[in-house]
Amino acid sequence: MSKQRNVLAEIKKDLDSCVGKKIKLRANRGRRQVMEAEGILERTYPNVFVVYLDKQNAVRRVSYTYADVLTETVELMIGDTRIGMVETA
Repeated sequence: MSKQRNVLAEIKKDLDSCVGKKIKLRANRGRRQVMEAEGILERTYPNVFVVYLDKQNAVRRVSYTYADVLTETVELMIGDTRIGMVETA
């Protein structure tokens, strides 16, 4: 169980270094619904991170957990580089 905590801490560390940068977001919302958007990684918290989306004059914020990144429910990219990926041994 502590191994999982270390992986989540690594993901948080990766995202901490990207705060304020423009990212591409792809989130699986269930029932074959996938949301793709661009936004700014606004802030990281101990258990969640917040992405600021400005989509056609509709400003909104979405939040996800680091476990969402771990389970690939949410994919984050800066340019062509995927962030939050953890190498498995």
